[in-house]
Amino acid sequence: MANVKVYYDRVGNTLAVWYGNPEAEYICEETGDEVILMKDKSGRVIGFERLNFSVAESEPWSVSFETVAV
Repeated sequence: MANVKVYYDRVGNTLAVWYGNPEAEYICEETGDEVILMKDKSGRVIGFERLNFSVAESEPWSVSFETVAV
């Protein structure tokens, strides 16, 4: 079973999604589309952060995931 951690920072307007161990973060790479990829020492992406992400306080929101077999 995979663990996914989602953090929304209303003050900083960021959304961070981790599907690897956040403590294993070694380097970050900005994609240029207001998305930052967090990578471990081997270069594997273990999470991403979306900059300038905001949700209206009165607007409810939820997170859902879909499993895709390759």
